[in-house]
Amino acid sequence: VQLQAFGGGLVQAGGSLRLSCAASGRTFSSYNMGWFRQAPGKEREFVAHIRRSGGSTYYADSVKGRFTISRDNAKNTVYLQMNSLKPEDTAVYYCAADRDLIISSMTNSYEYDYWGQGTQVTVSS
Repeated sequence: VQLQAFGGGLVQAGGSLRLSCAASGRTFSSYNMGWFRQAPGKEREFVAHIRRSGGSTYYADSVKGRFTISRDNAKNTVYLQMNSLKPEDTAVYYCAADRDLIISSMTNSYEYDYWGQGTQVTVSS
């Protein structure tokens, strides 16, 4: 599967953005999807995860209550709605996919087989 993330930009603290990740192929619904982010000089970190059916979602503590991950399998797209953005949310955001990922491994970036190119999110104070 090929992934393309978009929707990033510059926003003031307290604002909102919605990221999208479009997937190619007919088997999108068979992939578990994740969002990660990487700030300059820092390691890539887990942000959110959604299971194949969209019935279960998981979040990093740092974004819980502010970010929402969702998916539309008919459109082969996963979304990340980001509200109440903070300057510390500034990073390049990546979407990732894996067919067989177990829940206990969802925060590990190396467990995902497919990655999008990343989209920059900058939050000004």
